[in-house]
Amino acid sequence: MLDIERRLWNDGYEHVAGLDEAGRGCLAGPVVAAAVVLPVGADIPAIRDSKSISEAQRLDAREQIEARAVTWAVGRCSPAEIDTLNILQAALQAMRRAAADLDPDPDYLLVDGNQWNRSLSEAPWPAETVVKGDATSQSIAAASIIAKTERDALMRRLAEEHPGYGWDSNVGYPTQQHYAAIREHGVTDWHRRSFKLHRSTSR
Repeated sequence: MLDIERRLWNDGYEHVAGLDEAGRGCLAGPVVAAAVVLPVGADIPAIRDSKSISEAQRLDAREQIEARAVTWAVGRCSPAEIDTLNILQAALQAMRRAAADLDPDPDYLLVDGNQWNRSLSEAPWPAETVVKGDATSQSIAAASIIAKTERDALMRRLAEEHPGYGWDSNVGYPTQQHYAAIREHGVTDWHRRSFKLHRSTSR
C-alpha cells in the first residue's frame, strides 16, 4: 500500500498527504474528512481500509497514526452546507479544509476517488486522485481511519442530545430504526434536508 507514496517520495515530495472522507451516505450529521501525512518510508501494518477492519482495530490504528504521522487534520461540512453545495462538493470541501489545516503544509495530495482535479482545480497543491485509494494507498487509508473514527465519535455525542434516532449505533446512516424515528419525531437540525428522509412503507 506504499507504491504510490514511494513514487512520490522518490520524486522529491516529502509531505505527501492522503485524503478521504466519511459519512457521504448518511441522513444526518456532517461529512467529515481527514488528511494525513506519514513520514517518508513509513510502513504501519495496522493501517488498512477503514471499512475492512473492526471498530477496535480502527481505534488502535488511529492511535498509531497519531503517534507516527508527521501531521494530520480533520475538516467538516455541516448538513446545511451539504444541502447548499450537494454531498459531493461538500465532501470535497471538507477534504480541502483538512488539507489546509495541515502543519507543515502538504506538498502533494493523494485524494480518494476521481473528482478532485475537476471540481477543485483551484486548490493550491499538486494532487492526483486514486480510485479505491483507501485500499491501495496507506496515506489514504490512514485518512479514512481518522475520518471514520472522528465522525463516529461525533455522532455518538449527538445521540445524547437527540435520543431515539439510534445515532449511537447507526451514526446517521439510513436504517429502519432511523427512518422510523424520523417519522415519529421529525427531523433535527442535524438532518440533511436535501436527502430523502422518508422511506415508503408500502410494498
